[in-house]
Amino acid sequence: MTVDLDPAALARDRVRESIATYEKLESSGALDRVVAAARAVVDAYRDGHKVVLFGNGGSAADAQHIAAEFVGRFLVDRTPLPAMALSVNTSALTAIGNDYGYDEVFARQLRASGVEGDVAIGLSTSGNSGNVLLAMEAAGEIGMTTVGFTGGSGGRLAGVVDHSIVIPADSTPRVQEGHLVCAHILCEIVETTLFG
Repeated sequence: MTVDLDPAALARDRVRESIATYEKLESSGALDRVVAAARAVVDAYRDGHKVVLFGNGGSAADAQHIAAEFVGRFLVDRTPLPAMALSVNTSALTAIGNDYGYDEVFARQLRASGVEGDVAIGLSTSGNSGNVLLAMEAAGEIGMTTVGFTGGSGGRLAGVVDHSIVIPADSTPRVQEGHLVCAHILCEIVETTLFG
């Protein structure tokens, strides 16, 4: 079975959807929450702490991307900032998943390396990823500041974190695009505040 497809029209529609999502960011309050989360990250860095990020699939890639912006640089040459993504150690992921279940893959790593005063940033487009939710629970027990990037209605994640950044879209690709825009804004605020 073939479907008639107008690729150019599809491309224009997707760009318009993205633009509409970005336009809703300000009225939804998401940008205010990005600023608040950035201030929390700045405070953590000033106090000698680190940022720990995690998510599944595309969100895992976003977590690694954001960590790289802190450790490397965003826009200016400066001292590296400590950040780590919990999805990069495949031995830990597979061992924990095998021995304790996949829902524990991030929480157990946080309990090993997170300390009070660190910032935990979890990404879940639905806000209902079991392993992200358990990690946030662990982060709260440790005394970490928690930030959740999610979408749509926010899912359960929005209700259990200190700072919830909810992208006003229901489409997973639009939510992920919004996450990246907000993450870049967060990185720029942090870098500019700390280094000018």
